[in-house]
Amino acid sequence: MKVAIFCGGKGTRFREVSDVIPKPMAPIGNRPILWHIMKIYSAHGFNDFVLLLGYKGDYIRDFFLNFAALTNDITVDLGNSGPDHVKFHSQSAEPWRITCVDTGEDTMTGARLWRARKYLEPEGIFCVTYGDGVANIDIPALIQFHKSHGKIGTLTGARPPGRFGELMIEGQKVVKFNEKPAFSGGYLNSGFFVFNASMFGRYLNDQENLILEREPLQRMAVDGELMIYKHDGYWHHMDTPYEFEVLNNVWKTGKAPWKIWK
Repeated sequence: MKVAIFCGGKGTRFREVSDVIPKPMAPIGNRPILWHIMKIYSAHGFNDFVLLLGYKGDYIRDFFLNFAALTNDITVDLGNSGPDHVKFHSQSAEPWRITCVDTGEDTMTGARLWRARKYLEPEGIFCVTYGDGVANIDIPALIQFHKSHGKIGTLTGARPPGRFGELMIEGQKVVKFNEKPAFSGGYLNSGFFVFNASMFGRYLNDQENLILEREPLQRMAVDGELMIYKHDGYWHHMDTPYEFEVLNNVWKTGKAPWKIWK
C-alpha cells in the first residue's frame, strides 16, 4: 500500500527554517522530520512512499538521491577515478521505494493529492499524512478499521495541545469538520488518513486552491463518508519554532514516543 506525504507547503509560521529548507526537512536530531514519519510507517511494513513536493522540493529530491552519502560514514579517494573511489562504512539502508511528484509550488493539499492520482489510484486504497507530524500510531489497526467500515475516508483523531482541525463526531462517524477552530477539548485532525481511490472522482479536482481540509473533507463528512480512528496515544505536529524545539528536546531524551522502530 502506498503512503502519500504532503511535503510541498511553504511553512509560513516556521520561516526561521522554511526560508532555507522545506519544513519536512527540518531536523529532529540528525534526521529530517520527514525521515521520522517514514520510519513510523516502515516499522509497520509500509515502505512505498509518494512524496507530494512543491516549495523547495529539490532539497527533498537531493536528500534521497544522495541518501547513502548523507546518512553513512564515507571515504572519498580523490586520487582514484575508478568506480570504487567512494567507500561506504557500515552502510545502512532503508527498504523504501520513493516516488517524488512535483505537485506545484503554490498548490493546496487537495490538488496536490489529485496531481499524484496516477500513483495512488491503481491499488484502490492508500494512506496520506502530513510532513510535519509524528505519532506512535498503530498503522495496521488504522487500516483495518478503515476497511471494516466501508466508507471512503478515515482520519485519525488525537487530543494534542493547541489548535488543529476539530471534529464533531457521533460514535465513529465524523458529522462535521471545522478547520482550526478555538479548541474545545474534542478530538482534532492529526492526519494519518486512509482513503479509497473513489475519493478522486467525488471530492477532488485539479483546482490549485483546493484545500483537502475544507470542501473535500467537509463534504465527505456531510455525505457520511468520513470516519474517525481515535488515537489516544502520542501525537505532535511541528508548525512553529517552539514545536520544533519541543520535538527536538523529546528526541534528546532517548525516549521519543514515536520511535517505534529499533
